[in-house]
Amino acid sequence: MHVAVFGAGYAGLTAVRRLERTLPDSVGLTLVTDEPYHLVQHELHRAIRRPDVTDTICLPLEHVTGRATLRIERVESIDPAAGTATLADGDIEYDYAAVCLGAETAFHGLEGVEEHALPLKRLEHAERIRAAVHAAEGGDIVVGGGGLSGIQVAGELAALAEEEEYDADITLVERNESVASGFESAFQRAVLEELTERDVTVRTGVGVTGADDDRVHLDTDESLAYETLVWTGGIRGPDALAGDRAATRETLRGENGTFYVGDSARVTDANGAAVPASAQTALREAKVAADNIAALVDHDLSGSGGFAPSLDRYSFDSPGWVVTVGDGAVAQVGPTVLRGQAARTAKASIGAAHLSSVGAITNASTLVRDEL
Repeated sequence: MHVAVFGAGYAGLTAVRRLERTLPDSVGLTLVTDEPYHLVQHELHRAIRRPDVTDTICLPLEHVTGRATLRIERVESIDPAAGTATLADGDIEYDYAAVCLGAETAFHGLEGVEEHALPLKRLEHAERIRAAVHAAEGGDIVVGGGGLSGIQVAGELAALAEEEEYDADITLVERNESVASGFESAFQRAVLEELTERDVTVRTGVGVTGADDDRVHLDTDESLAYETLVWTGGIRGPDALAGDRAATRETLRGENGTFYVGDSARVTDANGAAVPASAQTALREAKVAADNIAALVDHDLSGSGGFAPSLDRYSFDSPGWVVTVGDGAVAQVGPTVLRGQAARTAKASIGAAHLSSVGAITNASTLVRDEL
């Protein structure tokens, strides 16, 4: 019997480590991912200003996994009906799988945006953004998308420009009526204040309609000049799923033995609520999916037949949210919104907790030191 985990982000690494502990040794376990490291994605924006942070937020998979076989290859497609996946160099068969391939940046078919804008999903994206700002010595910078990613990018760029003493004009454009639009109003106001204090111009209720070599076009019939254009305006499913995010219910099980976890999935939880894409969601979903796979494997190996075991169900329950804005931060814990040192401490503790959970204790302590 063989179990596969596709992807090594928050969901994939959590799932494979849990399966290493719970699957019988007789069951094969393979982790397939296109990079040989796990990236602490919610800290990626830091690499724009601090390239050396990559040593802290990139964990070699061979150091944080155990008995799982590592295959460093791109997943081209998945066929859940057949229990196979096509990789860049051959196929792999599985009895059960956790698809944890994350999401890609969505450009929504906006003319010229994908061609001219820089996304932020990988380390090389952070390097390209940094290089563009340095080449222009600041200049006009436009960030498309006012969700948490866009907020963090705009804040980091403002801090970079200040440190380098660049003359930079940073504009954050968001089509909704507020930044962090899916959050409570107190959180939104605090984020807006943090951005404004860093001289980031925030344009809300304004949509991007396209871009060319040096201008971003808006639905107000205006256009904004730019030397650097960063796009964080949405996500889509991975290429291996034809750009779709698989719709799944609370057990996270799709067709046959294939489970979809994290940003690869659009999950409706046990309470019938749509689950937001986030790191905390991916981590918790991964534990449910891994436990369900282990239960099904045990049932199959027992040879007892009969009804399949009842599967665990995922319910979304967030303890709070936190976002960094340059050297500042905003956190919401229950109804309380925090700023300043308290919020920075909350952000550092989240990253450190994740690193510690996968055995990267030194990285965790380094992250806390750098954040605080």
